[in-house]
Amino acid sequence: MDAKRGDISSTAVAYAETVFETLKADAVTLNPYLGGDSILPFIEDSNRGAFLLCKTSNPGSKDIQDEVLLNGFKVYEHVASLAQSWNTNDNLGIVVGATHLEALEKIRIIAPDLWILAPGIGLQGGNLIEAVQKGLRSDGSGILVPVSRGISRADNPFEAAKTIKDQINQARKQKKVPVNNKSLNKLAQELFDAGCVKVGEFTLKSGIKSPIYLDLRQLVSHPLLLAQIAKAYRTILKGLDFNRIAALPYAALPIGTTISLQGNIPMIYPRKEVKEYGTKVPVEGDFEKGETIAVIDDLTTTGATKFESIEKLESVGLRVKDIIVLIDRESGAKELLAKDGYRLHTVFTLTDLVVELAAQGKISTELVGKVKNFIQESAPK
Repeated sequence: MDAKRGDISSTAVAYAETVFETLKADAVTLNPYLGGDSILPFIEDSNRGAFLLCKTSNPGSKDIQDEVLLNGFKVYEHVASLAQSWNTNDNLGIVVGATHLEALEKIRIIAPDLWILAPGIGLQGGNLIEAVQKGLRSDGSGILVPVSRGISRADNPFEAAKTIKDQINQARKQKKVPVNNKSLNKLAQELFDAGCVKVGEFTLKSGIKSPIYLDLRQLVSHPLLLAQIAKAYRTILKGLDFNRIAALPYAALPIGTTISLQGNIPMIYPRKEVKEYGTKVPVEGDFEKGETIAVIDDLTTTGATKFESIEKLESVGLRVKDIIVLIDRESGAKELLAKDGYRLHTVFTLTDLVVELAAQGKISTELVGKVKNFIQESAPK
């Protein structure tokens, strides 16, 4: 039911009852302007659904939805982020016009799991192929394309509908499924542009001198990039068996928090310094003894520092099998962790990262050679 409801919570309850019980609709479109308590009555029942107006297809949507907030997000980006966090019953989607391809691409990054209802194809001028490809989730699904006048006003509505269906499925097939590679290439570029990759001569925590420095603490100032990185971690997490994640202080805490919010995954973290007062616990957050934990960190060099955190987690009865990092410096961490039965998973190796940056002209091929020499020299003998 395309009703675009939105009112105070008591009225929203009455609207929800009318939409779902009296009119027997399965889902409804909602206006988010009144906030979370106006949305909740429509999504409490996991068998019913709702689509939240996010970036609508009409030209006037820019008047409010494109305004920039104090946190740097546009209004529509903030709505997408809220919808991702409110989707605890897996029954909340968002409306994003196929007429706004750039917004559609950004929103898919911010809300990687949500279903997108993408009006605007046909008489409004939306590009069906591009809209489908930018709105698809990593599983090749996740977008609904409503076409009204293009079918109802056609001489042969059946043939019009069939043509559109075939075009949608063709667009899904054409989306390069090395989408992961394409998105990782873009991720490498944005890491460099955000100042997370620095060139020079740097002494690492391990004492090794490196021709490149990875400063992932910069990510806290780049929320959209942080969202993309969390999505890359979650792609790895989907293949693992775990009960909750543990983000390691300090650089991985914002990454872990973003993963937790995107995927509704409970998070804990081992303290860097255990307090001598209060609860004196080595691990913060709710957990049950015997649970399996996936460890989240920003990067790894030799892997030695990971054992300190793993020891704290295991000291309270938790099990650790997998560690996920954004970048592996290839200085022996994978082998060292494997000796003790831990598996290291990475989004990038340092080699992959610098080769990609050189291909994009961000760094010189000479620097790639220096980095490869550094990796070879710093590898455990």
